[in-house]
Amino acid sequence: MAEETLERKELAEETKWDLSSLFASDAEFEEILGGLEAQVSELAGFEGRLKDAESIASYLTKETELGRTLSNLFSYASMRRDEDTREEAAQSMYARIYGAYVKAETKTAFATPEILSLPDEVLEGLATASELKGYRYRIQNLIKEKAHTLTGEQEALLASFGEVFAAPREIAVNLMNADLVFDSAADAKGEMHEVTGSNYILLQTSKDRVLRENSFKSFYKGYKGHINTFAASYAGAVKMAAAEAKARHYENSLDMYTSGEHVPTSVYDNLIAAVHEFMPAMYRYVALRKKILGVPELHYYDLYAPLSAGSTASYTYDEAKEMVLSAVAPLGKEYGDVVRGAFKDRWIDVYPNKGKRGGAYSSGTYDSNPYILTNFTGTLDSVSTIAHEMGHSMHSYMSNHTQEPQNADYTIFVAEVASTVNENLLIEQLLRECEADATDEKMALLNQYLEGFKGTVYRQTMFAEFERKVHAAYEAGEALSAAFLNKTYRDLVELYFGPELVIDEEVQYEWARIPHFYRPFYVYKYATSFSAAVAISEAVLSEAGAVAGGEGAVSGEGVASGEGAVSGEGAVAAYLKFLGTGGSMDPLDELKIAGVDLSMKKPVEDALRKFEQVLDEAEKLA
Repeated sequence: MAEETLERKELAEETKWDLSSLFASDAEFEEILGGLEAQVSELAGFEGRLKDAESIASYLTKETELGRTLSNLFSYASMRRDEDTREEAAQSMYARIYGAYVKAETKTAFATPEILSLPDEVLEGLATASELKGYRYRIQNLIKEKAHTLTGEQEALLASFGEVFAAPREIAVNLMNADLVFDSAADAKGEMHEVTGSNYILLQTSKDRVLRENSFKSFYKGYKGHINTFAASYAGAVKMAAAEAKARHYENSLDMYTSGEHVPTSVYDNLIAAVHEFMPAMYRYVALRKKILGVPELHYYDLYAPLSAGSTASYTYDEAKEMVLSAVAPLGKEYGDVVRGAFKDRWIDVYPNKGKRGGAYSSGTYDSNPYILTNFTGTLDSVSTIAHEMGHSMHSYMSNHTQEPQNADYTIFVAEVASTVNENLLIEQLLRECEADATDEKMALLNQYLEGFKGTVYRQTMFAEFERKVHAAYEAGEALSAAFLNKTYRDLVELYFGPELVIDEEVQYEWARIPHFYRPFYVYKYATSFSAAVAISEAVLSEAGAVAGGEGAVSGEGVASGEGAVSGEGAVAAYLKFLGTGGSMDPLDELKIAGVDLSMKKPVEDALRKFEQVLDEAEKLA
């Protein structure tokens, strides 16, 4: 019988994060929140005065200070809420700082249009002014955005609609998490299991195929019953994106969202094209699943089933810490010492408790240490999650300790690189340590590796292609009906998973359960980041002699070399330098420091060649 989930107060203090690097108490939070309005008013007082380098430098300095205050308040309230989502005081803190954030955005919306209204020769001078040396990248970006920036009144109006624009996502998320009710699902013994949004994937990883099938049908029966509401909600989000893109004079919504990080749309298109070239490898993996599971037909509810008994391995949290420390050892002593300190100094909120938010994330601010929320259960996936989130935290730590605050925040485009590097280092370490005759254990590790590629490169690219098709269809005048969305998604599942997969009727409704679609053109960054991380981790391990020569590991020979990929020479130093760049330059240029050029297809192609190599190893064991 599974252990009962405890109340938070019943957990040991050393397993809960220590938020004191943000605020010592809720009372201190309230005190700082009380002074926020004065900070915002001081900034608002600059309206009409942003005429020269001196006044703009003064404004940007105070804007940075306000940003730090808002970030500290928002992060603290968010994490306090996530400790126990039932706690009204924390919910109130979060709601109040969210509202204060929107008001601050509205009252300071004048600044960018006012600066950009200056004559071109004045703007060009700002980019080289000594007073603005620390804001040079920011000024350069402002100039690039001039053609897409509205008047001060228009920007303020758009900013004031922040919560309104969030409505389609809020409707969908509340429908998913609060209102959808699913039928219980029977297992092979006839015992009934509750089906919820939070336990669905867990049920899909069960070895009981009857339970997988029944929970699959129950889950998507629930979505089918509300599919027109989901279609209307998602259509609203697409329309909003298209309207803003038009108002800001972008070619389309894809152009607007990629331009925000100075990434050309060709990167998006190259990703999809490269994955299409490697569809046969995914078809091989689907066929391998069918063979190992020994089923006459492979259904969608078989895609997450464990392929070996080794998947049931369990680890204590202390063992997980040592596994992560061992995995990141190739990144050097300094990196390892900070990770060791993270475990010791309570950066991590470890175990589930009643009311705690599910999943995992890394958070924190420029003024605090990073924080990690996880719900550790002892599985290999739980260990991998800690490695993953520690990668995010180390990226933040090194950016914050290298860059000034205005240049420390890295873009979402590079955000998943460091996390995936750590995951790859962990799994390669475990493969090296795997005994030659431990077939089940090795297959479990290879399966975990393959699932990373399937879920993060193939599946996220499929999502990205769905988004591109849907937004383009709306912009071409097509109605985004439930029938259109269902068919578009079903056709892509058939394309991405191939002829060995039976396309169950329920599959067409899966798009409705993907909340990331409400952040347009976001998911492709998982796939590009994963591809970059494969190149980097292969180079780091090659430099350490741990891939090609490491017994039990999957050889990366040929993957981490050649034009557009990491050479391996000085790979660790180059990677650590990349982690320290923060948001001080365009993300494609930051990745080039680490040796990855995502303006070309080659990093994605190289990553998928690695997928083929891991698949070769798994096929040998099957």
